[in-house]
Amino acid sequence: MTRTTDIFLTALAPAIWGSTYLVTTEALPAGYPVTLAALRALPAGLLLLAVTRCFPPRVWLGRVFLLGSLNFALFWVLLFVAAYRLPGGVAATLGSVQAMIVIVMARGWLGTPIRAGVVAAAATGVIGVALLLIGPEARLDPTGIAAGLGGAASMAAGTVLSRKWQPPVPALSFTAWQLTAGGLILLSIALLIEPPLPPLTTTNLLGLSWLGLIGAAVTYAIWFRGVARLEPGAVSMLGMMSPVTAVILGWVWLEQALSPMQFAGAVIVLGSVWAGQRANRPRAGDASVRPAPTRAKAA
Repeated sequence: MTRTTDIFLTALAPAIWGSTYLVTTEALPAGYPVTLAALRALPAGLLLLAVTRCFPPRVWLGRVFLLGSLNFALFWVLLFVAAYRLPGGVAATLGSVQAMIVIVMARGWLGTPIRAGVVAAAATGVIGVALLLIGPEARLDPTGIAAGLGGAASMAAGTVLSRKWQPPVPALSFTAWQLTAGGLILLSIALLIEPPLPPLTTTNLLGLSWLGLIGAAVTYAIWFRGVARLEPGAVSMLGMMSPVTAVILGWVWLEQALSPMQFAGAVIVLGSVWAGQRANRPRAGDASVRPAPTRAKAA
């Protein structure tokens, strides 16, 4: 596939993740962030393990559990906390800072050069997300802000390390390993700190099914495939598609009005994503951004 095809396919994942804000607030019971995150990750991971029938070698277990923690356990808990304590716009804006964090981490861990165009595109994208989502009535809860920034840092670290540590298996198997590891961590924490869930309604079950099967199993397989093929900075910029989808869903599903400032923000975000892909294009002799090799079967 061409790089353009890889970009468009990878962008599907964050575009679908934009539904998380709507599903979390409209279809899930409030007050159980760790339990809900576990129910999103673990069933999806076990299902993928059953499909792929590919298990991580013992030497990979440490890395798998670290990646499962960064990409799922820690990230999703903080995401749920931020979604509960902040308006969705503020939470999404904080999450968009991930692109800036990835630039720094990729420099330190992968040797990827920091380019002015990449930094400018990422900073412009954050401004666009803020215009798109933050209104004058937005409340800035300190705990929610800390959770939003912590979640951005966790996902950024998981993205860069997933690029650095590429196992010799397909993306679907790599996703299964991480989802299962993250789900086990979340389940252990949920049993310790949260009360049992109340009886789940049909709406609750449908919401969890969407977040687990589509919003986790399918989209993260697409995402990790993109992480293996594209530059870390390019992948992280695609994450800004998530708040754009969130606003569109709010406009369509919840009949929320779209102001001229929000429209301008959406245009800025899309423009910054496009500029970020151009700025992140690999250059001749830059080995740090070549696609990571993968093989069809586990060792």
